[in-house]
Amino acid sequence: MILDSAGIQKILPHRYPFLMVDTILEIERLKRIVGLKCVSINESYFQGHFPGKPVMPGVLIIEGMAQTGGLLLLLEIPDREKKLLYFAAVDEARFRRPVVPGDQLRMEVTVLKYRPSFCRLKAVATVNGEVAAEAILRCMLVDRDPAPELGEAPADAALGVRDE
Repeated sequence: MILDSAGIQKILPHRYPFLMVDTILEIERLKRIVGLKCVSINESYFQGHFPGKPVMPGVLIIEGMAQTGGLLLLLEIPDREKKLLYFAAVDEARFRRPVVPGDQLRMEVTVLKYRPSFCRLKAVATVNGEVAAEAILRCMLVDRDPAPELGEAPADAALGVRDE
């Protein structure tokens, strides 16, 4: 193991219940990363998806792959606490098998194209060596708190907050 949950949370802004990667097993800087998600029956989404037949929602598998890739990319950003990675597109998404409680989702993400503000990733999620989902993910780096426009009052002033 290269990073555990505490190490992951030092890099990614996501927190429970929306942190979708538990462990990082492998990292090759700006090339690839492998993460794991241990899928538990205690996940809140299983209450409604689907009662009596729990299946991890495909969008959350995609999110887990994106978070894994995002972690790889954020390692390269020196002021990452001031930045966020947003989805720009999800292409060629395919779901090959259901992911159910008790599964260990292995997410391998490979960099196809990298620029500091934009990247394209190939992501594959497997369970016991069998492909569960795959997609091409595109994301962009944005400022967490954008600078106010010229002439725009700070948020505190708009709310009537005074610093006295």
